[in-house]
Amino acid sequence: MDITAYAQQFWEEGYLVIENFFEDELMDQLNQKIIDHFGMTPDWDHSDEFIEKSATEVVPWFPAREGVLDFQVIENDPRLNELTNQVLGDKWNLLYCMIMFSKQGTKGQAWHQDCPPENSKQFNLNRLIYTHDITPEIGGETLVYPNSHKMGELTSGKPDEALDKQVVLTPKKGTLVLLHGHTWHRVLPIKGAYRTSVNFRSTPFGTPEDITDIAVYRNMRYKFSTSEVIEERV
Repeated sequence: MDITAYAQQFWEEGYLVIENFFEDELMDQLNQKIIDHFGMTPDWDHSDEFIEKSATEVVPWFPAREGVLDFQVIENDPRLNELTNQVLGDKWNLLYCMIMFSKQGTKGQAWHQDCPPENSKQFNLNRLIYTHDITPEIGGETLVYPNSHKMGELTSGKPDEALDKQVVLTPKKGTLVLLHGHTWHRVLPIKGAYRTSVNFRSTPFGTPEDITDIAVYRNMRYKFSTSEVIEERV
């Protein structure tokens, strides 16, 4: 694995995809843990206002906060940490492990940035692992806008419309996706039984721990800690 080349590609594009990073057997075990936790029809975690305005229908789970440590095998993977060192520098911080679940018939996630882009040196890094295949039949493909981590604030407009230069990612089981928190990204609606991903969010040294508290959408900025829209965008 050419760590230097991967890191260079990430910084050029704002995202990186590496297939077959984790073995199928481990992914199957972790996927079953996720299903055991959520079931097929979990309740929403966010307010109705957020769901309506953001066109986002996902349910988060933070397993380590509940003493569930099965996912630490990913966190401790030396290849993942070596790659993270190359991307962020040696003194990066792990924010949390967050698992996102979407049930059948839901909208996915509208275009957004995970954190405000005004300071280019302060951002989160999504380290996304896929425990099952994402296919057009299942839905839930990830859309990214290449180089947008260098373009400042996400453009305003309809939350979930197609953008001209968007790239569609269909990660297979065991795929690792690195995604810059300032990169514009979206998740398409879910057609199959469910869609899930495991995210070991990290930050460069010196980045505030609450960097992802405010997310930027095409029609608003939303603060999760207070469950409120702090800026309407038109």
